[in-house]
Amino acid sequence: MIIDGSNLILGRLASFAAKRALLGEKIDIINCEEIVVSGKRKQILEDIKARYARGEYLKGPFPSRRIDRFVRRSVRGMLPYNQYKGKIAFKKVMCYRAVPDKFKDQKFVTFKNLNIEKTKSLNYIYLKEIEKYLGYGQI
Repeated sequence: MIIDGSNLILGRLASFAAKRALLGEKIDIINCEEIVVSGKRKQILEDIKARYARGEYLKGPFPSRRIDRFVRRSVRGMLPYNQYKGKIAFKKVMCYRAVPDKFKDQKFVTFKNLNIEKTKSLNYIYLKEIEKYLGYGQI
C-alpha cells in the first residue's frame, strides 16, 4: 500500500500504518514533508527543541533531523518494537520525502478521515517547517 502523506495528521497516519504493518502489509509513505502535526506552532517547536537538546554531546541520543526518518520513528512508537512481531512490522514500513521514481506510475492512497481538513483545529505545522527549524540541509 502506498500512502500519500499530503495534509495527513502525523499521529493518525502513524497509528494507521502501524496497524496495517502488524497485519502483514507493506506500507510506503510518500510526500513526508507535506504531513502536518496538529497543535500550536510555538508549543510544537518547543517540544522538538527539548527533544534535540536532551542528552550529552558525545553520548546521545541522536534523533534524526530528516523528515522521512522522523515519520518512520513516529510509526515505530506505535508498534511493540521490543517484540518480534513489532520488529518484523517495522521493517515493512518505509517513508520517502517526495515521490520516488519507482512509485511514479503506481496509484497512491489517501484517507479523508486522517486529513487535517476534517478537524476543527486551525493550529498545525507542516513537517517541512520543522525540518527547516531543525536546520537539516543547511551548511
